Amino acid sequence: MANEKEAWKEEMYGDEVREKLIEFAEKGWDSIPEDERDMWFSRFKFWGVFHHRSGQESYFMMRLANTNGVLEPGQLRAIGEVARDYAVGPVRNPEFGDAWIDLTTRQSVQLHWLKLEDIPAIWEKLEAVGVTSRSAGGDTMRNISGCPVAGRDEHEFVDSQPVLDELSEKLRGDDALANMPRKFNISVTGCREGCAQDSINGIGLEPAEKTVDGEAVRGFNVRVGGGLGGRQPRRARSLDVFVEPSRAYDVVRGFVELYYEHGNRENRQKNRSRFFVDEWGTEDIRSLLQEEYVDFELLSEGRNLREEYTYNAGRPDEAGKHDHVGVHEQTDGRYYVGLSVPVGRLTAEETIELADLADDHGSGAVRLTRRQNPLVMDVPESELDALLDADLLDTHSPDPSLFTRGSMACTGTEFCSLALTETKARMAVMLRWLRANVELPDDVSQVKMHYSGCTADCGQAMTADIGFQGMRARKNGQMVEALDVGVGGGIGAEPSFVEWIRQRVPADEVPGLLRNLLEAFAAHREEGQTFRQWVESTGEEALVEFAEPEETDYVDPCLTDAKQSWYPFDDGQSPAPTDAHGNPISADD
Repeated sequence: MANEKEAWKEEMYGDEVREKLIEFAEKGWDSIPEDERDMWFSRFKFWGVFHHRSGQESYFMMRLANTNGVLEPGQLRAIGEVARDYAVGPVRNPEFGDAWIDLTTRQSVQLHWLKLEDIPAIWEKLEAVGVTSRSAGGDTMRNISGCPVAGRDEHEFVDSQPVLDELSEKLRGDDALANMPRKFNISVTGCREGCAQDSINGIGLEPAEKTVDGEAVRGFNVRVGGGLGGRQPRRARSLDVFVEPSRAYDVVRGFVELYYEHGNRENRQKNRSRFFVDEWGTEDIRSLLQEEYVDFELLSEGRNLREEYTYNAGRPDEAGKHDHVGVHEQTDGRYYVGLSVPVGRLTAEETIELADLADDHGSGAVRLTRRQNPLVMDVPESELDALLDADLLDTHSPDPSLFTRGSMACTGTEFCSLALTETKARMAVMLRWLRANVELPDDVSQVKMHYSGCTADCGQAMTADIGFQGMRARKNGQMVEALDVGVGGGIGAEPSFVEWIRQRVPADEVPGLLRNLLEAFAAHREEGQTFRQWVESTGEEALVEFAEPEETDYVDPCLTDAKQSWYPFDDGQSPAPTDAHGNPISADD
């Protein structure tokens, strides 16, 4: 017997949900029958429309889909204008104010505080410039990730952008495959740094070379079954398949169809693709893929480039790029400039200003990375100085401080019903405190800190030098927000996940813990040793001892259990639900 959500999807899912969503939007929030809301909200997710958490009834988030983080000229501006005009909530965030966008770890954008009634107008504005929210959420193929500078990277091994575009158009665009057993992540990268993080995707294509008919051919090796979440992460495993770019689409589609038809639809705790690969094994999957899903002979894997991977790999700077922040040369002699956006949040005005800078100094194109940062593309050398002198870059710098550069954070209890703690404002406050109170040797250029509000790990805490996951704990007889703290995660040639060295640390004691841990790192590391390398060479017992929680002068923005409030930064009563104009709807209506 299929579970309830499978029954809902079987009745209606995919593209046909759009017309119903528009119908509800035209009639207003109250037109959604109360006893059917869970069903409709589940279906809406396919179109990137997520209802906010309890206490924020009638407010929605919209997630966009832009394959490989590519935003063509005009698209970022439209997104910023939508945020300015529609993403204004009933209460201000103390760190970020009103009206902003969130950059995601899958190279896309989220908008919050949207009213259902405004969704059609928002779609019209975005789709006019080619931006969509289709297949951005729910049990479907999510935004396809890759190297954001595909086709522009001077050190690229194979150009992956044509493959990414074909997958987006033909595979994610196929409504017949909309209803997957669970969300499914695809990545393709042809770069030498491994910045698509193929090892944590349902299927990942990574650059490789193989001798075919006596000639060296560049293409991709295939890995399957990677993912995070639930404290049950998996590295993607080799399928022992090499594929040329011209056939990459067929192999990816074959595996998607195989998982679509054979994936578990009964148990939602065990039906992600990583568990499917656990159960079947790569040999049986490869055999079935060959027999029933592709019509050409699969080649065994070729020589991979994994030893060169540096992106979020904890390797020294001389090994190569560990992110895309800074000024980098393109294949055509122009440059791209990567900005550091702390915790991935840009105000609407900053977003529009960034679009202006991209138009004035580059081609107008912007690309987004898996580290929640934007890249201004195609900047001529003659325009570099003017771009670097822009006021916006004082806030979102291409040469940021150590801690700012390494930070990421998920949505948290501000809007998410799953999260146990607030994330973005807390991370912003912690970063300021660390910059003021912790000094590290000059040769330390990276400490990646990722914060997830719960074990779903949307903030990718499992892959950080220092990872945080939201919990709750009692302190002085009161329930407070707390964090589990782990160390030693990273991607690269040998992906590893954090080891949890402290559990349920009250949030106001975490900065002191970090100072103690980082000062131990500075005191005991070998010259040139990165944080991940130091963790690998230091025993767990010593790491636990170094990471001593401590109260300091740090003041936490919302220590008292925000899960119990309608909004972490407001003590008043929720105004929700509200009408199209944000006015509270009377219970007597």
